[in-house]
Amino acid sequence: MNRRLAQGFSDDMPAPSSAETVAVIAIGANLGDRQSTMTAALEELARLPLTTRVVASAPIETVALTLDGPDEEAPAYLNAVALVTTRLAPSVLLGYLHAIEEAHGRPPRRVDDLRWQSRTLDLDLIAYGDVRSADPTLTLPHPRAGERTFVLGPWLQVDPEAVLPGVGRVRDLLAALREAEAGAGADGTSAPEGGAA
Repeated sequence: MNRRLAQGFSDDMPAPSSAETVAVIAIGANLGDRQSTMTAALEELARLPLTTRVVASAPIETVALTLDGPDEEAPAYLNAVALVTTRLAPSVLLGYLHAIEEAHGRPPRRVDDLRWQSRTLDLDLIAYGDVRSADPTLTLPHPRAGERTFVLGPWLQVDPEAVLPGVGRVRDLLAALREAEAGAGADGTSAPEGGAA
């Protein structure tokens, strides 16, 4: 085992044990051959070093979410969630996720990038075991995961007992979001439900 991969690159990141951890990764795509790209990304996740298992949800299709809210005119997203059992440190895993995105045509990420743009592939590290981090380069758990039905629904498919660290049970979070969306629809407004965390 390469100790550097298991320990990570940043001294201020939480140090995981060398034991395996389950990482939750949200996968989305709304450009190109979405299904093929997501399948290829899952195969690449399964080939990562120090990674022993990948379990993925079935994909769901959602309306694209933009800075202005859901956009019915934009290409729709396919979204899924993968549970990745790994000994890679969270910062190292994140680096691999970005490399996989770039291999599928996504430009390298920059700090000043606008959120919620159309993309060939989006891989977001939602949770890494129970690790919590406020580091701006890797916030764990993902700060908006508890607000996204397109993350919580697929996550629940692959882990019915899932918990978003520090936030609560995924089942309860999803139920609350669906209840809020149903209430919002009743008064003529709509709540965001689109893809791309």
